Amino acid sequence: MSTRSRVAAIYEQVRMRNAGEPEFHQAASEVFESLQVVLERHPHYADAGLIERLCEPERQIIFRVPWTDDSGVVHVNRGFRVQYNSALGPYKGGLRFHPTVNLGIVKFLGFEQIFKNALTGLPIGGGKGGSDFDPKGRSDAEVMRFCQSFMTELHRHVGEYTDVPAGDIGVGGREIGFLFGQYKRLTNSYESGVLTGKGTAWGGSQVRREATGYGVAYFVAEMLEVLGTSLPGRTVVVSGSGNVAIYAIEKVHQLGGTVTACSDSSGYVVDPAGIDVAVLKEIKEVRRARISDYADAVRGASFVAAGSIWDVTCEVAIPSATQNELDSDAAAVLVANGVQVVAEGASMPTTPSAVKVLRDAGVAFAPGKAANAGGVATSALEMQQNASRDSWSFDYTDERLAAIMRGIHRRTVTTAEEYGRPGDYVHGANIAGFIKVADAMAALGVI
Repeated sequence: MSTRSRVAAIYEQVRMRNAGEPEFHQAASEVFESLQVVLERHPHYADAGLIERLCEPERQIIFRVPWTDDSGVVHVNRGFRVQYNSALGPYKGGLRFHPTVNLGIVKFLGFEQIFKNALTGLPIGGGKGGSDFDPKGRSDAEVMRFCQSFMTELHRHVGEYTDVPAGDIGVGGREIGFLFGQYKRLTNSYESGVLTGKGTAWGGSQVRREATGYGVAYFVAEMLEVLGTSLPGRTVVVSGSGNVAIYAIEKVHQLGGTVTACSDSSGYVVDPAGIDVAVLKEIKEVRRARISDYADAVRGASFVAAGSIWDVTCEVAIPSATQNELDSDAAAVLVANGVQVVAEGASMPTTPSAVKVLRDAGVAFAPGKAANAGGVATSALEMQQNASRDSWSFDYTDERLAAIMRGIHRRTVTTAEEYGRPGDYVHGANIAGFIKVADAMAALGVI
């Protein structure tokens, strides 16, 4: 059987075993596209069912989460934790609270997390979790009761040497606090290493909140250097206005670029002078209001309720909202408007057809498993600090983050060149991550 046929057969088996999970199929397909050249050079990676094992989670946990709202009405949500691969270390990955969360979404995120975590060079495996609970519009007391119920079940499956969750969409500092409080209550131990994204007063790390956004900005700066230019003076568009987007905007500005647009589910704002981060933080982090309020607060800014944020002309695009938000039509508009770099701030926000449009046009495209690895990298740094009962300064932690992102960029570029795809960040990231995990799995035997 040819290598191409062998890879296709394994992928078809994975697809059939995971029916009805299109996001997971999409994530797996992207990795499998890169495996052919690896197996041609190193056929042993297909031995002992290694690829099949890599695609099958070590453990999938689904549980009921009952909770009571402020009116005394009982609600029932579904909780998930997919512990995907622990060959490199304890499972590591966020918790997402959003109505769209289902097993397929969590599996796709966990599968991506394996390679992302491997690329950091840090000793962490891959996992992901969450619930179809929607914290939007809920009181603090309701969110607390939900988090306590969620952790009552989850606590028996996690631990600093087993599985270390963090935040994701819908899970910020408030939720992490409630989750950690319930874990401490149930276990009668101050095991600060069981969760990352904690407050700095109780075991958290400096820069953790900023890390994913800062990391993607550092990665973009490295990409532009390869293209013979730099970030100062570049115009940038960042979709979303949550945690990743806000801090990507902040770091892009610190590095000399200008972010002229950002968005939420209601539309997008354009500010030719550059998004005012202080105003954006006040609207989204303090008031939890809509992005349209930015246009009311800042002279010269405008709000667009219809259309696509990708219609805004830019040299750098950072999709940071949610999966599959940037389609082929939007990619074609970006190309026509002269975009040079697209780097994923969210997990898989670019559709496969859009990726093809960008790559065919010669646009430098960085997948999320490389570009947005800053969050989990800083989570691992938080784990280091917890293990040593230490606390690092903001500047020192930021320097460590910048060095890790440079290292990820270097490994991605070098691997792409080594396997005959210079400049292809997708293949470079997939292959580098796969080889690191696959070598560890092979060394540990058939387990």
